[in-house]
Amino acid sequence: MDDTAAALTDRIVTFVRSVGITIEPAILPDDGFLPAIAVRNGVLLYDPARLQWPGDLLHEAGHIAVTDPALRPTVSEFDSDGGDEMAAIAWSYAAARAAGIDSRTLFHDHGYKGEGGWLAELFDGGGDIGVPMLQYYGICARAGQGEPTFPAIRRWLR
Repeated sequence: MDDTAAALTDRIVTFVRSVGITIEPAILPDDGFLPAIAVRNGVLLYDPARLQWPGDLLHEAGHIAVTDPALRPTVSEFDSDGGDEMAAIAWSYAAARAAGIDSRTLFHDHGYKGEGGWLAELFDGGGDIGVPMLQYYGICARAGQGEPTFPAIRRWLR
């Protein structure tokens, strides 16, 4: 990992820890769903020597954040379909904004089934895929509640 990628990873790790998610470096000889990243018992692990896309850490942190709090300490896999996937995508965008990470770093061209650029454009243009789930979980406010709305976050964990 070059110095720029290491600095970006450090910024993301610091942010993820600041919102209450445990994230630790680890030697991961095998890839999980994402290269050099795994979740074990609610802990986000990453292999600094092999991590190519630091923004992926925000997406996996998003999955942990939107998981039912009672299940969070036991989770090691996530369903990549449905509402929680969309909620994790929206959460990761709000996290990237809060951490000062460019949306193209989060939604890179090597992830999201080749749709990373489209997702970056969508969210940067005010798109709200997954936001209704974040609102349902109380993570962000709905319009008319007298609070800032997405990408503002009222609490980072469900």
